[in-house]
Amino acid sequence: MRLNLFFIFLWLGISFPAILSAQMDSLDATRYIVRSTMIGAGKSNVFDTYLSPLEYEGPEIRFLHESMRMTRLMNGHVSVQNLLQVHFSYAKNPAKTGEMYSGLANWNIALHYQFPVSDRLKILFGPMLDVNGGVVYNRRNSNNPAQAKAYASFDASAMLVYKFRIARYPMILRYQANLPVMGAMFSPEFGESYYEMFVLDHKGKHVTFTSFHNNPSIRQLLTLDFPVRKLVMRVGYVCDIQQSKVNHLKTHTYSHDFMIGFVKNLYIFKGKRKVSMPCGLTPF
Repeated sequence: MRLNLFFIFLWLGISFPAILSAQMDSLDATRYIVRSTMIGAGKSNVFDTYLSPLEYEGPEIRFLHESMRMTRLMNGHVSVQNLLQVHFSYAKNPAKTGEMYSGLANWNIALHYQFPVSDRLKILFGPMLDVNGGVVYNRRNSNNPAQAKAYASFDASAMLVYKFRIARYPMILRYQANLPVMGAMFSPEFGESYYEMFVLDHKGKHVTFTSFHNNPSIRQLLTLDFPVRKLVMRVGYVCDIQQSKVNHLKTHTYSHDFMIGFVKNLYIFKGKRKVSMPCGLTPF
């Protein structure tokens, strides 16, 4: 039953982008694409009882790439967002006697319906597909030195976009939060090694259904866009809270990163006619 549930989520994850692509075939609605690339650094707190009973803390670096565009869904009021994040951390235990390395990747694709509150403010809300994978490695362990991370979920995603000016200087402030609602997670059982699981073929509950009760997590992104001559700069803050309690194993990864990058506005085809940008991100 658990394995069937995992394959259902996998099939939905593969099919979801194809369904979205089939809907986005209008030149007017999809002509304008907003892409941004940011890199940053911060602090990470890693905890995994499969590897250690202690919390590990240390520096983290993060890469974030995002693209947004409008679709034809609901009379052109829905935008699609692709968001890729990759982050690496190096952490130590409180006594500074152990080291933990982690590398995690996160990919999201979301549909947001836009609610224009005013000319300056928009509220967006919609579903998101959230896919995660990576590994955590503890140098002190010999039998079980690493823990694989693989989980996916359907999230509720919300966004606020506010355009304002300081004197005549235009700026765009955005806040986004993604909350997992239901999904599936891979995990060994308590005390089980990967050798027992894959070589000795131990039968167990290795794919678990997740929701608020065992995966209370949230990703938050705060960004500020501002022009510097012909370039649109973006600074941001990422608060990534990932927690789980499955198969009697507790894990969490708390990340706080400050980001900097740039925004690029692209037309798919040449033309001077104005086209509305996703989330009300009109050109400066």
